[in-house]
Amino acid sequence: MLLNRLNYILFTVFCVGFLNLNAQDSIPPTQEVDSIKIDTIVIRAFQDRIKNIPRGANLTNPVISFKKTKPLKNKYNRFRIPSFWDSQNKIGFNFSEAAFVNWNSGGNNSVTGLAHAKFVRNYKFRYIQWNNDLEIRYGLNAQEDRELRKTEDVIRFSSTFGFRRDTISNWYYSVKTNFNTQFTNGFKYPDTENPISSFMAPGYLFLGGGASYIPEGKKFDLYISPLTQKATFVLNQELANRGAFGVKRAVRDIDGNIIEEGKKVYMELGFLVTNTWENEIAKNITLNHRLSLYSDYLNSFGNIDVDWELNFNLKVNKYISTSFGTHVIYDDDILFDEQKDANGAIVQNGVPKIQFKQILGVGLLYDF
Repeated sequence: MLLNRLNYILFTVFCVGFLNLNAQDSIPPTQEVDSIKIDTIVIRAFQDRIKNIPRGANLTNPVISFKKTKPLKNKYNRFRIPSFWDSQNKIGFNFSEAAFVNWNSGGNNSVTGLAHAKFVRNYKFRYIQWNNDLEIRYGLNAQEDRELRKTEDVIRFSSTFGFRRDTISNWYYSVKTNFNTQFTNGFKYPDTENPISSFMAPGYLFLGGGASYIPEGKKFDLYISPLTQKATFVLNQELANRGAFGVKRAVRDIDGNIIEEGKKVYMELGFLVTNTWENEIAKNITLNHRLSLYSDYLNSFGNIDVDWELNFNLKVNKYISTSFGTHVIYDDDILFDEQKDANGAIVQNGVPKIQFKQILGVGLLYDF
């Protein structure tokens, strides 16, 4: 009996030990407590009492005084949502006058006024850039004992849409359109009966595609177009019959009667290069440069039409400025010194010449 119990105890011990060797530990390992330690805030029930109270202290009704507060010198700039549009609006008026009373050297009293406006709307965001520019100028001169004469007349609109492949490059695939014309009739003074130009006579429209180089942070734009269509409009039928500005003139019989009216539109296809640049060359002195070069493939390839304008703007203060500029035009379709015989028939069509204009003015300028 004793032997059997001893064998049973040994067998039990062996089985328990064997099971413990192959059993999984059911007690999980110790982990860090997922918690944030918060410091204890101690609030005193009783504060230290003030022993010495100044005479002027009013502990019951504190008063805040703004008598010594100074107002802001500069206007407070409120936060505005950033816009991808850059706008510019300028309206100005230049004025010059000369008056003489018993002046020994002679001279006529005269008054000259020039109104001008410029509106710019540019959009730029990552790969896309869209530049729009509208410029208007009109000037008149009144002189004693002489008719009112025009000194300036310009309507010019330009729009360029560009797309680039990445945000690092300054080269854009571009589509460009330009439009130029004038407001009123132009005359070769003193003859004011026969206009030599008028609204949409001429009117120039350029439309083409190419590439633009627009560096970041600089007001510089170089546009190169190998394929640009140029349309010249002469909507004044009398000027169109004379073949002004390159349109096909009217067909006449021997007596000078019109058999076929002159064409009002003249189409060309050619190569266009334009460049605009604005830079502050000195303090309060800004240079504005605009250049357009065009050559027609079909009719006179190699002959280049030039339109170059260079202006200097001198800013006196916020509202007063001085401007000095030159404008040079050469177009072989614009002819001068037309010769006629005694019967009025055109003997020689004339020759193209360089056109030059210089302007100097002082006036008011409002920028908003």
